[in-house]
Amino acid sequence: MDLLTADRTAVSRTVDLVARATDRSLPTPCAGWDLGALIAHMTEQHRIFASAARGGAPVPEVRTYAAAAELVLDAFAQPGVLDRPVQLTEIHPTATFPGRQAIGFHLVDYVVHGWDVAATLGIAYPSSPEILALTLPIARAVPDGAARQGPRAAFAPARAIRAGASPLDEILLLLGRDPAFGGS
Repeated sequence: MDLLTADRTAVSRTVDLVARATDRSLPTPCAGWDLGALIAHMTEQHRIFASAARGGAPVPEVRTYAAAAELVLDAFAQPGVLDRPVQLTEIHPTATFPGRQAIGFHLVDYVVHGWDVAATLGIAYPSSPEILALTLPIARAVPDGAARQGPRAAFAPARAIRAGASPLDEILLLLGRDPAFGGS
């Protein structure tokens, strides 16, 4: 499976999961965020990545999570996106990243946020070995340390990896999640 297909699949799964979210006041694995806040964050992140993939061009406001997902998937489907420089000021204020790396960041976010939504809803996360195989090395490369303790940290500090952890559990632990949240 290639990176674009993996990201498209992970995002599509989040669209299906979010559509099942009827009570947005539920607590999530993301400290301090209920499901509504998580979905709002996910929606805005799609818009940010879509704009970045289009060279910073503004993207339209959207009313639904599904519409935001469509925006980013359309932006990532543009010819040459894997090699185009992408600026993501939330990650670094001045650096640019190759499109391939930016889409890798997005993939990690939507595997983890997909799990966040599924765990919040108390349902199994529909992962696939191919997507997890692409996501795990990216998750392993996410820096840990003091930067993860600040109020705007993208992820909580990493947790200890247990021997025999599944690829999904390792990804979650690396990014500060508790795979046992909600019993999923």
